[in-house]
Amino acid sequence: AVSRSMAALEQEVWALPGHLLRGLLPLLTVFRLERAEDAARRAGLSTQPIWRKLWDDVMKTRPPNSESITCWRKKFLETFFSNVLHGVLDVSSDWRLNDRHFSPLLHSSPHVSQLTLCNMLQGAVELTAEHNHKVLENLAGSLRILKFQHLLSCDQAVRRSLVLLLHRLIHHGSVSQVSMYSWPVPDTVLLVLILSMSAGFWRSGNTLAYHGSPCGLCREEDKAQGQESAQEGAERGRNAEQGGSDGENQKGSPQEADAHMNSVLSGPKSPPLQNPACGEASSEVPCDHNSTEGGSSPLSSSEHLSCHPVPRKTRRRLKAAAGRKRRCLRRSRGAYADPEDLYDFVFTVAREDNSGLVDKTRTTEGENTENWTSSSLASPCTGHAGCKKRGGPAGIFSLKTAHHFRSVSTLELFSIPLTGETCRTLSNLLSSWVSLENLVLSYNGLDANIFCILSGLRALSRHPECQLRVLRVSDVFSHMPCMELVRCILSALPQLHTLSVSFDLKNQLEGNRPEGDPSCSEAEIAESCLEQLEIRFPREPLHTSFLLPVLKASKSLQQLSLDSATLPCSQELGLLLQVLKECTPNLKKLSFHDVNLAEHQKEVLLLLQDPVLQEITFSFCRLFESSTAEFLSEIINTVKRNSSLKSLKLPGNRLGNQRLVALADIFSEDSSSSLCQLDVSSNCIKPDGLLEFTKKLEGHIQQRRGQIQFTHLRLFQNWLDQDAETAQEALRRLKAVCSVVNDSWDSSQAFADYISVM
Repeated sequence: AVSRSMAALEQEVWALPGHLLRGLLPLLTVFRLERAEDAARRAGLSTQPIWRKLWDDVMKTRPPNSESITCWRKKFLETFFSNVLHGVLDVSSDWRLNDRHFSPLLHSSPHVSQLTLCNMLQGAVELTAEHNHKVLENLAGSLRILKFQHLLSCDQAVRRSLVLLLHRLIHHGSVSQVSMYSWPVPDTVLLVLILSMSAGFWRSGNTLAYHGSPCGLCREEDKAQGQESAQEGAERGRNAEQGGSDGENQKGSPQEADAHMNSVLSGPKSPPLQNPACGEASSEVPCDHNSTEGGSSPLSSSEHLSCHPVPRKTRRRLKAAAGRKRRCLRRSRGAYADPEDLYDFVFTVAREDNSGLVDKTRTTEGENTENWTSSSLASPCTGHAGCKKRGGPAGIFSLKTAHHFRSVSTLELFSIPLTGETCRTLSNLLSSWVSLENLVLSYNGLDANIFCILSGLRALSRHPECQLRVLRVSDVFSHMPCMELVRCILSALPQLHTLSVSFDLKNQLEGNRPEGDPSCSEAEIAESCLEQLEIRFPREPLHTSFLLPVLKASKSLQQLSLDSATLPCSQELGLLLQVLKECTPNLKKLSFHDVNLAEHQKEVLLLLQDPVLQEITFSFCRLFESSTAEFLSEIINTVKRNSSLKSLKLPGNRLGNQRLVALADIFSEDSSSSLCQLDVSSNCIKPDGLLEFTKKLEGHIQQRRGQIQFTHLRLFQNWLDQDAETAQEALRRLKAVCSVVNDSWDSSQAFADYISVM
């Protein structure tokens, strides 16, 4: 009765006139403010200022990229959830959080779209606790991005909680992105566990239990599949009996046995999977995937197996093993999986036999059941110079004994060293990860193991349902020349839309640089779907002849970024521009970063004249290092005549005050420029120069009667702190003209930065 009366009173309050409700909203607790959102919206009131003030009062920090935050309510509640979960925020610290009706995790969880778990995964343990069951259900519907940062090794109980969390949020939830950051010494078992569950794999037959009961969602799926499986099994049994009566027919019809083995090992609804086991091979053998010649189409598991008929005795053994497993699973319902199950799932011990690979997996009865698989189902990675098979506890990951669930579409690994064994496991997962759209591998110390990863991606690209469109690879040392790697990647993955390859330094042992995949330099590149290409060279020469095959195959290229390249001769940039004009008719954005263009003034002007390019970036290119005033005038006049150029970015080119003021003439009365964005960050600009630029710009706008398209000005890392009053006046007047993005940079370091780029 009290609850009903409170609800009625609340509805009366929400029905108050707008002017009264406006004064009431700042006095509400978070719980009441959240419930008042609809009433405020109906009254035409915004709660954004109140949530922003809550952030300032409670979080006491400035959020990164605060200018891009569109909903402070969501930002506050999402950060509030994370801080409470990790124990860094006391709800009793502010009266607006201290409401007896307010359950911090429960009421904020529907607003959480990304979550970071750290250290010992305490957050995973808390979220899978029985009292937070409803919180986990909310997250399953709202969470899209799951991040792991600074992870440490954890015990089996914590790992089990992580399994339950991943199963609910990924396999039966809405998480589409998994990112891992800063794990200098990764726990191999934990890392492979996260990777495999992100790829949608877990043990065949569900043994996951939530608070003493099997996963209800899996149970419903199993029930539906069981009925279909019973019908299929009866039909397979009749066919097997008919085939057994005629030895010749049985020997000549392996597809029937293949279908039965797939159904036993993978479940009736699992898609055909390629065996991920890495085969033993010489280090001299190039890393490649077993496929049809020409690579025109992928091979399903049954197609691979059809080349190697499964003996009748083996099929009987498989049926018996499957029967024992089903009986074991029925006995295990209502309890957690055995602690060693995680290790059994992640790693199996494999040995090579004359008849194929033997995967030995421990059963619940303590027996070793041998599941014979065809050697034609070996890993995508069959050996190369950097992918030598080694023994040890890591062994080989088996997908044949795993059940396939929903998987994520984005995987990001930042600053996590990947060993050869981990790379082989990742390669195996990638080979059938058809839902994967974005893959980011950053500072993983891959070296030659990059070819093992590429082998898995090559196998994936042959799958008709492959969704991979974005690949970003970056590291400290490059194992091979950048253009060779780009060529190799595009030959393996012609369906990519975005490719980014970035290296800081050449290989340490330049004289003894290891050879890459010999097929890369001769790889033929079919016509690709590439739209965006980013290459950061480790101070390598930019040879247009090496870039030419890539550009010829990329007719759809719209964005090209070249970073830290050196030009081997004065004609090289001219050749590049000619190739771009001939091969990339749709190129809209071109960027040069840290490329010395001081002696290439003619080519710079040609680029600024291009009638197709809409965005040009010359970042730290030393444009005005040895130039004259005439060169700046030519740049201004060229941009004034170009009506297609929308964005010009000139950070780090030593513009200074005088050149900045001159750039204002781009918007003069006789200009036909459509320039909307101008970036002059890191250009030694002082407050008085900025003020003079502002006044000149105001004059041009007045002459054109406001008919100007200029909307954005970027001013990061300039010397505006040398005269705060003048800088504030300039910024105030500029903001009346366009959107200004700047920062409170300490210019005391500017001289050192200036010297460093001389």
